[in-house]
Amino acid sequence: MSYTPRLKEKYKAEIIPALTEQFGYKTVMRVPKLTKIVLSQGLGEAVADKKIVDAAVEDLSRIVGQRAMATISKKDISNFKLRKGMPIGTKVTLRGDKMYDFLDRFISVALPRTRDFRGINAKGFDGRGNFNLGVQEHIIFPEIDIDKVNRILGMDVTFVTTAETDEEGKALLDAFGFPFIKK
Repeated sequence: MSYTPRLKEKYKAEIIPALTEQFGYKTVMRVPKLTKIVLSQGLGEAVADKKIVDAAVEDLSRIVGQRAMATISKKDISNFKLRKGMPIGTKVTLRGDKMYDFLDRFISVALPRTRDFRGINAKGFDGRGNFNLGVQEHIIFPEIDIDKVNRILGMDVTFVTTAETDEEGKALLDAFGFPFIKK
């Protein structure tokens, strides 16, 4: 028996017909879809302590269920005591079933655990249907044991879609159940 993520089935059964009706697409291939989710962390303190990057890679890998990688600096910046090739962040790109699983956990479990959560501001769209969101504390994910965390880190989450406009991208994410702030 094969496993299919809940949101992937929802996309095929409910979201495609709804968006086709809403925007009047002539073919199913025009309907926007989520292509990837990128999680990244910038770790400025990692210049002084290399163990911060290792801990961040482990935490991010635990959150998404896929190995994260350390990002390295591309050039020297003497004011920040930064040398080319030093690890200064982490990132991971999710596609396919892991992407839908993460999206489901992010919307239904992690976001409601955010302190003083009242919804997501829809100002994070980039003009081409992609959405960027900043998470201030990575401890909102249930995979992270708060007792073992030595430093609370933030992260950026980017949702890349095939939508051509922000309106289409927002409609797609709305259909997935994103808790946008209603105006």
